[in-house]
Amino acid sequence: MRRSGEISRAYTDPSLRRGYHPSDDPEGTGLMRQITYCLRLARRFLHMVRDEGWVRTWSHSRVWLGHRWRGRHPSIAPEVTGTLAYQGAWDVQAFWQESAVKSGFQIASPPALMQRRKVALIGDLNLPQCRKYRVEQLGEIFQEAGVDYIFAHHEDLPRCMDILQDASHLMLYRLRSSPTITRHLYEARRLRLPILYDIDDPLFSVPAYASYGNMAALPPEQVRGFLAGAPFYAEVMNLADAISVSTPALQDHARAFTNRPVFLRRNFADRTTLGVTPRHGPRDGSGFRICFASGSHGHEVDFAEISPDLARFLAHDPARRLVILGHFDRRRLPQALRGQIECHPFAGYASYLGHLAGCDAAVMPLADDLFNHCKSAVRVIDAASVGLPSLVGRVSDMQAVVEDGVTGRVLGPGGDWAAALEDLARAPGLAREMGRQARQRLEQRWTARLDAPVIDPAMLRWVCA
Repeated sequence: MRRSGEISRAYTDPSLRRGYHPSDDPEGTGLMRQITYCLRLARRFLHMVRDEGWVRTWSHSRVWLGHRWRGRHPSIAPEVTGTLAYQGAWDVQAFWQESAVKSGFQIASPPALMQRRKVALIGDLNLPQCRKYRVEQLGEIFQEAGVDYIFAHHEDLPRCMDILQDASHLMLYRLRSSPTITRHLYEARRLRLPILYDIDDPLFSVPAYASYGNMAALPPEQVRGFLAGAPFYAEVMNLADAISVSTPALQDHARAFTNRPVFLRRNFADRTTLGVTPRHGPRDGSGFRICFASGSHGHEVDFAEISPDLARFLAHDPARRLVILGHFDRRRLPQALRGQIECHPFAGYASYLGHLAGCDAAVMPLADDLFNHCKSAVRVIDAASVGLPSLVGRVSDMQAVVEDGVTGRVLGPGGDWAAALEDLARAPGLAREMGRQARQRLEQRWTARLDAPVIDPAMLRWVCA
């Protein structure tokens, strides 16, 4: 029975393609492939416009063009393998047909009964933060558990099919239904692999999107695209055998959309994050510096939750600064205080941590809605890694990582953020001690481990059973 070598060759060896002959247009093949590639990109662009609107499509296109300009090709299969995605689909269908004719389509027994556990993850790897916290760092947990692990971007069809061949389990991350995902699922079932679906936002939930305050800052067509896409995430989720999510609130919400078991696997501080050296001693410069990491579009709504308190705090001392990292509409900032506000676009994880380390505390407000309740504590983890205390609300899983009065502050509804910041500004030693404690707790409690609070041991038992 062929599993690994021959199905990989079916993607990369032109002599295995149905209907191929060496004399078939040897000089025109390259040109035709380029034309077909351009047509595929155009078709994909139009499909995204239809499903997600012009604004989100243009945003994705800018990211893709930036990768192309820098010579990086993280997603498109032809650039990785030299073959076109549609050809890979055709070739695997030919492989399936040939296997069926030779009575070798279904393998004799599930790999999990015969071999060391190996999880193959296929996911959307385009978002750097998601890739770091939900894909790459998972390898540290599986290493602790004695499980082999490998991953691929869902559009790299040859690699996806290849890593499935010697896997014992398939894990899907943050994927919605599409012909490509259907083929991955079909091959996994042919190989009799149990399937785990992982997600870290309620992308499957129309109610979560409908009440999400950040949507007000987005164009209507983009909002419609998010709402229209929710059922397609739920569809793939329900084709899996089990689910894993990033927060307890998301775990509870996911259970309303599936009868599959839903495991908790929180984000944690991986080796890269722990490799950052926290600041010791006073920071250079005068004036208390606060960091607000905005991240993606729409977080002006969250900022508005504490904007009056921040304005009051900054107004007390002209040397104080608010540092905003990521996307932010500066028109939403108080006119009188714009001279005390620095805005920096994201320029990679190291740069982001560098800006964090240049501050004295981080504020992480969130509007009180269902979507935000499902959010994780990645910003707290990042801040703690550089020795920074975090001020958070009671929305999201951030309150589980911050110990009030020890590693930061947890402020309930109506809490006075200005007063909490004033306490730290008047006692710089207190802020530094909270930051030191935050880093220490991070190392003690929020690293790769095989139990709570990072992972539900039942998830590991499911993989290793």
